[in-house]
Amino acid sequence: MTRANGWVDIHAHFTPPTTPQEREAQWRGLQEARFLAPQPYHWQPETTLATMDRLGIAMQMLSPVPLAPTVPQLRVWNDYGAQLVADHPDRFGLLAGLPIDDPDACLAEIERGDSQTHPDGYLLTTQRHGVSLSDQRLAPVWAELDRRRAVLFVHPRTDIAPPLGQPAALVEVTFETTRALVDLLYTGFFRRYPNLTVVLAHCGGALPALSGRLGLLGAEPWVPNPQGLTSSDIRADLARLYLDTAATGTDANLASALTMVPRDHLVYGADAGVPCSNEASMARNIEALHASAILTPQEVDGLGHRAFKLFPAASRRHHHLATKAA
Repeated sequence: MTRANGWVDIHAHFTPPTTPQEREAQWRGLQEARFLAPQPYHWQPETTLATMDRLGIAMQMLSPVPLAPTVPQLRVWNDYGAQLVADHPDRFGLLAGLPIDDPDACLAEIERGDSQTHPDGYLLTTQRHGVSLSDQRLAPVWAELDRRRAVLFVHPRTDIAPPLGQPAALVEVTFETTRALVDLLYTGFFRRYPNLTVVLAHCGGALPALSGRLGLLGAEPWVPNPQGLTSSDIRADLARLYLDTAATGTDANLASALTMVPRDHLVYGADAGVPCSNEASMARNIEALHASAILTPQEVDGLGHRAFKLFPAASRRHHHLATKAA
């Protein structure tokens, strides 16, 4: 098996402790949504660390599973994630979830992080209870995160009905990301908040494949374009994005991604910690990256370590304790 070389996984989910009954209920819900998992899924930190060791993953940036719990429940998730980081500071970082349907709660959670959860960055789902990332009420949240020069990890919502009879995780999530980012693009989000670093899950979904179409047609007179974006503006704004390689480490994905973003805007992601990924599928993704005919071996290893640059506090924790252990 081809292993990673001490990589950082930016796309790794976690779940607070659950009961067998809760896991059974989740499994039955997945079955109803055409996700035919053979058994209930159980996330445990010890199992996760062992898998990381076998695959050669040095650190995971943990984020809550992209569901829509209540604000108090989301705080419990963030608190548990913070405890995992405290227990394993050299192996885990935290991307705290933000409740984007409640701007005041978002700001409170950001402020709470200063004294309690100390996140390395933030998880944003593309929608929450019908509220999208482009909602104008979120402007104070983006302004505060821009002031902090925050790293935002954007993940599609997963509670999507399977219109083609296939689970949402297979196809629909890629279009969910694309719709959300195109919506943000035309609000002028990337120009208004230039200090934000935005990382998209799953290599940006279908967005890279459509980026050329957006560049060619997106500034035509028949397109609603309140910010007056030009074709050059559109290409420049899309090129600012970072893309992870979660379940998308094949050359088919990478070739499309590199028509939209620079080579140094690819970052390793595994989509760990959810039923749609397991050790075997994560290993296949790593093998696909190492076998790439598009990226050099040095570029592959570079994307594997890039999150250390995006999250300097996590990098310091990891390297300090690794050096101390040596």
